[in-house]
Amino acid sequence: MDSFRQSLRQRLAEHEKASLLRQRRTLFSPQGTEIILDGEHVTSFCSNDYLGLAGHPDVIDAYRQGVEDFGAGSGASHLVSGHLAPHRALEEELAVFTGRSRALVFSSGYMANVGTLTTLLGKGDGVFEDRLNHASLLDGGLFSGAVFKRYPHLDTSVLDKKLGETGAGRKLLVSDGVFSMDGDTAPLPELIQVAGKHDAVLMIDDAHGFGVLGEKGGGLVQHWQEQGIAIDENNLQVLVGTFGKAFGGSGAFVAGSEELIETLIQFCRPYIYTTAMPPGMAEALRVSLKLVQKDRWRRDYLRNMIGRFRRFCDELGLTLLPSETPIQAIVLEDVETTLAASRALLESGIYVSAIRPPTVPQGTSRLRVTFSAVHTEDQFSKLLNGLTRVAAIREAAGQQGKWS
Repeated sequence: MDSFRQSLRQRLAEHEKASLLRQRRTLFSPQGTEIILDGEHVTSFCSNDYLGLAGHPDVIDAYRQGVEDFGAGSGASHLVSGHLAPHRALEEELAVFTGRSRALVFSSGYMANVGTLTTLLGKGDGVFEDRLNHASLLDGGLFSGAVFKRYPHLDTSVLDKKLGETGAGRKLLVSDGVFSMDGDTAPLPELIQVAGKHDAVLMIDDAHGFGVLGEKGGGLVQHWQEQGIAIDENNLQVLVGTFGKAFGGSGAFVAGSEELIETLIQFCRPYIYTTAMPPGMAEALRVSLKLVQKDRWRRDYLRNMIGRFRRFCDELGLTLLPSETPIQAIVLEDVETTLAASRALLESGIYVSAIRPPTVPQGTSRLRVTFSAVHTEDQFSKLLNGLTRVAAIREAAGQQGKWS
């Protein structure tokens, strides 16, 4: 036992020495733009609550009513006795929202991705993933037992070559819709073209796109449909979304054909052997779904803030990754510089997490700034003022030769 614990201590010590030890911070307030973090009042710019629905009174009321009508928990998995009326209604409404035949609700996004990939793939198959895909997609591909191939970020020419060289049976092409740490978007029309050319199944996880892209929040698919690109369940067979971002709740869903959803119900182990999400959450998400589609002003407000933010960072000489989404990454490269910048913002009353390896590649440590439709002008100005300290820290690091 002592040697086991010693090995764990050594691993943790090495992680801490490399400035990669992560710590959980405790909120003593509801999720929002103003929070109590470890006892301190700060303005948050690192939540995925892009539309500000986590604290919307109608969403909260629906959750409360769901608890009163159906209890606090579902009591069992969906296939035993845990599939309640709110789950069924939510799935039906999601199918209409996504333009798919059916939708299936999962208790988490990780479950949805790992479960879907391990159900659809096996030995002799091939899975092809963008190098910057979310960990749940990468893990699902690895767990599936299929031949696992990664292609350079957004590089459809390399993807095309890899697909042409494979001798795999079923070929599954997998990509994030909006990449969670960079904020850029997948080239969906090109992916559809390459997948069709090689008779591959296409799977898109649009966790960070739903709610913020498209006129009615339909995500990356709706964005491209508005440009005249034909997209449906025949050329984008597997569409995944989560509720923990713009919907302001938790859980996830997969949308697609009748055959896809029934296959997942029958054979997806993470779905079959997990207790269904609380019915109150399902009721709350039904209200969120309506607000996502109805409140176009939230997306308009976000776009305005994002544009102003990018112009200000450009004036300060801060390096931003290309993104038109609420995810705005200020790349500071060096881990220590990024941690110093995050601490400086926190001292100014602004909470922005420092993102370090292994979440992002070596040499690309960053501040991941995220915007919400309920950030006020005063809060936005507070962030911009704080960024002047970040620019000074970056300049000092450059003079010390920490980045080039």
